[in-house]
Amino acid sequence: MVRNRQRIRSRGLWRFPVLLRRGLTAWILAAALAFLLLPRQLRDLSGLDGLRQMSFGMSVALTLGIFAGLCLLSALLPTGRWEGWGMVLGAAVLFVCALTATFSWALLVTCLLLMLLLLGFTVWGWDGSPEPGLDRSRGKRRYPWIAAGLTLGFFLFVSLWTVGRVYSFNAPSYDFGIFSQMFHYLRKTGLPLTTLERDGLLSHFAVHVSPIYYLMLPFYALAPYPATLQILQGAVLASAVVPAWKIGKQHGLPSSARLLVCAMLLLYPAYSGGTSYDLHENCFLTPLLLWLLYGIDRGNLPLTALTAALTLTVKEDAAVYVAVVALWLMVRGLLRKERRNLWTGLGLFAGALLWFFLVTGYLSRDGEGVMTYRYKNFFFKDSASLYTLLQAVFMSPMKAVYECVEPEKLEFLLLTLLPLLGLPLWTRRYERYLLLIPYVLVNLMSDYQYQHSIFYQYTFGSTALLLYLTIVNLADFRVNWRRLTALGCAVAVSVACFGLTVLPRGLSYPRQCLQYRTFYQNVRNALSEIPEEASVAATTFYTVQLSQRDILYDVRYCSTAHLLEAEYVALNVKSTTDYKKYNTNGQNNGFANLVTLLTENGYQPYRQYGSNLIIYHKES
Repeated sequence: MVRNRQRIRSRGLWRFPVLLRRGLTAWILAAALAFLLLPRQLRDLSGLDGLRQMSFGMSVALTLGIFAGLCLLSALLPTGRWEGWGMVLGAAVLFVCALTATFSWALLVTCLLLMLLLLGFTVWGWDGSPEPGLDRSRGKRRYPWIAAGLTLGFFLFVSLWTVGRVYSFNAPSYDFGIFSQMFHYLRKTGLPLTTLERDGLLSHFAVHVSPIYYLMLPFYALAPYPATLQILQGAVLASAVVPAWKIGKQHGLPSSARLLVCAMLLLYPAYSGGTSYDLHENCFLTPLLLWLLYGIDRGNLPLTALTAALTLTVKEDAAVYVAVVALWLMVRGLLRKERRNLWTGLGLFAGALLWFFLVTGYLSRDGEGVMTYRYKNFFFKDSASLYTLLQAVFMSPMKAVYECVEPEKLEFLLLTLLPLLGLPLWTRRYERYLLLIPYVLVNLMSDYQYQHSIFYQYTFGSTALLLYLTIVNLADFRVNWRRLTALGCAVAVSVACFGLTVLPRGLSYPRQCLQYRTFYQNVRNALSEIPEEASVAATTFYTVQLSQRDILYDVRYCSTAHLLEAEYVALNVKSTTDYKKYNTNGQNNGFANLVTLLTENGYQPYRQYGSNLIIYHKES
């Protein structure tokens, strides 16, 4: 009897959940010890001096040594609860040292919340109960129709907003002009070429590998206009409602709750707000990731493989989302002893890594390089790579925490978590927190200002995972009225945030189009007099209108040689930023200097409209 108990206990010590908890404890204790060993002046988290003094090899060795010690103690001591308290102790030391060295109220609140999470994990443990299943109730037929009506309203709002930017000359070369010209080349040659993006003819895939754009090409070919691309983006985003509805049903949410989930997505400020800088391939991430997660939940391997493959074609960094989903699936499979999920996760993870190394290798070797500079706040040595970033986080997790709650990121945190009522964080199924990695990595850790703004495209991937977490965490509420109450409050907050941040900006462009429609039409008429086959250089807000041609340059960024090779030059007279490089002696005389350069090289006024637009032409 005693031997049987010892044998059972011995097997329990090596179960995956126990090893996982032990590994986390070892890492946190090692990080706390390494941080304590730093001289006091090097513990400041705002710089990189502390990271430069740390050794990645030593951090790994410490973690492994503590892990081995914990395994030995677990074989001797009667209970493993003390491991959790070791994790709490290590975190407490880290938090106190970090706050002493670099205090901020945001960091203090974050440390307190993390401490509560660790305490909850230690006291109550992981919730391994079966997840709620498919909702088989009939539901009320009106709810899907209401959801369809809300989706149509969202589509119209986004389309009017973004098309309004085009027709009011508010869509610039970067980033919409380059995509508009790229689709001109796609329709003409089947290749994603552009002269606008890097001041010379090259494939856009040398900058970002985004074959997903080919899905838009058949629709663009039917209506080859810049506005078509904006409308297509609205349609792609609106389509995310379908997998969101299905995921809710799969997890047992009644149709009333699913309707509120869809409303919450459509009113989420970072969702429609992400379109404010025109078309980007990232718009595919939300629907594709939701379909991927639905395929996983259904155990549908073909759907899972297809949506994972399509997600990888969105952009080179889309592999991060697939890899994180795969990591979550593997951990869930190990925790719940689900072999199918484990092997599916392993396959997805291997595919994501393979694709990532292939495309980043191509960009580094034959393209314009990988944009790792956006994480320079973590590059403590000369190597600016993802590996260096991972080393920094492993050695100093408090550095990552500090960077996530910098003052300029607090508004973003508020506008992305508050409309969801913080529901992505409400769970005792701790493996789900792995799905927060892209939100932390892409939106919070980087010091690239656009990645933590609700008005840029970097929110689309995180939105899908945050919404999924919201749905599955809601499904854990066993009482339906609690779900509906939480969702009702979330939708109310979403409406308020949407109305204060997104709605005014979205309506301003259609209103501007209507108010000055005669003026804008006359500008378009003047620009349309430039022959379609002619080469053109133009200021940034005229390039979209002129993008349906082979040779097009932006005056602000193109070389003087390319400028003077253009047959036509279209200038916005009232612009100042477009002529900065032509300023001399610190004076704002760039426009006059550019005109002098043009006239000296044989250019003559060709067309002019009011005091805004003037077009120069050089005879061949």
